[in-house]
Amino acid sequence: MAKINTVMFDFDGTIMDTNRVILQSWQHTFRTFEGRERSEEEIYSTFGEPLYITMKKVLPNIPVEEAAEVYRSYHYDKFTDLISVFPGMLELLKALKDRDHKVGLVTSRLWPTTKIGLDKYGMQKYFDTIVTGDDCRNFKPDPEPVNIALKRLSSRPEESIMIGDTIFDILSAKNAGVKSALVSWALAVKEEEMNGENSPDYIIKKPEDVLEIIG
Repeated sequence: MAKINTVMFDFDGTIMDTNRVILQSWQHTFRTFEGRERSEEEIYSTFGEPLYITMKKVLPNIPVEEAAEVYRSYHYDKFTDLISVFPGMLELLKALKDRDHKVGLVTSRLWPTTKIGLDKYGMQKYFDTIVTGDDCRNFKPDPEPVNIALKRLSSRPEESIMIGDTIFDILSAKNAGVKSALVSWALAVKEEEMNGENSPDYIIKKPEDVLEIIG
């Protein structure tokens, strides 16, 4: 196997714990349009999808722009206070840069709130490229986001790995010919989704495991 020199990360649920703000933003949206909340399990099952795609599925009778505006307004107002970095992630990012690995961020989140999260913890300096939903026509599980990062980093798929918390991350990596790793703190993964061809190459129990994988 080729030595890995490029490490790409998803943002939500992988580096950044945005679970609370996403959950609360959806519940606010459901209360606004339906007068009730929905189960957390239903909301977790949408993690990793672009917002508009999920909106069309879960609120089919509401104009997408209207529903998205309600969600995003609440989300933006609460975002800074409700997010945190998963333990060990800042140390991992620093270690990767100290070892001269190329590091990318590949997320379906749009740039404005991605930047807020990165700025809050001074993380932007650790990434050699950042691919957000603003950069893509096709989203995970399509390989386009990963391929954009590979091109910007001048990296080869066989020398790269994508780390994420959803089936969308794993499939996007596989579709791009990149190694994949699933974080064990993922909330949106169903065991039956990760069998056979959908299985990640690695399961990461703690951030420092990445250093052992890449050698």
